[in-house]
Amino acid sequence: MESSSATAGVSTRREATRQKLYEAAVTLIAEQGFSATTVDEIAERAGVAKGTVYYNFASKSVLFEELLRHGVGLLTASLREAAEATARAGGGKVDALDAMIRAGLVFIDRYPAFTQLYVAELWRTNRAWQSTLMVVRQQAVAVVEGVLREGVENGEFSDEIDVPLTASALVGMVLVAALDWQSFQPERSLDDVHAALSRLLQGRVSGRNG
Repeated sequence: MESSSATAGVSTRREATRQKLYEAAVTLIAEQGFSATTVDEIAERAGVAKGTVYYNFASKSVLFEELLRHGVGLLTASLREAAEATARAGGGKVDALDAMIRAGLVFIDRYPAFTQLYVAELWRTNRAWQSTLMVVRQQAVAVVEGVLREGVENGEFSDEIDVPLTASALVGMVLVAALDWQSFQPERSLDDVHAALSRLLQGRVSGRNG
């Protein structure tokens, strides 16, 4: 029992250290780029020794790859929870998509530096972590695809929609709209941005007025 508690304590501390390193790395890389960011700077920003970085990650590239996994994993989990919460409340698939749009905006509002970094990396094709990025991206899009497919099956959505492309378009809409909001229209509230995207969703997907 004591051994189990001690192991859990070490695991918790290591996870907390990794979280600090993720936050330091994403901020620095968003500010000055991957190549210009050094392990020393990441360690200093995180408030740990340089050796701690290498204890947790074999290299700066591995750290960044794990950062992508971690960040997109959080986004995927938030999208899935939004869909599941809507289902538990008895909502339809359009309601689930709307809840997922809000969940995506909340995530981006909470992690703006990571979102900027993630979107920038999607356009690069020469990175060592490209395959990892494609895998984690698909995991997030797949959650939206699942809701769309269920909506097609139950007749809520037209069976003529291209599910993979529509899912990608919805995720892309949230990412781009949110970045535009934060960069060029920061005076707008999250509720305001969500309402605008919600109206677009209602018109483009369900065909309902309002």
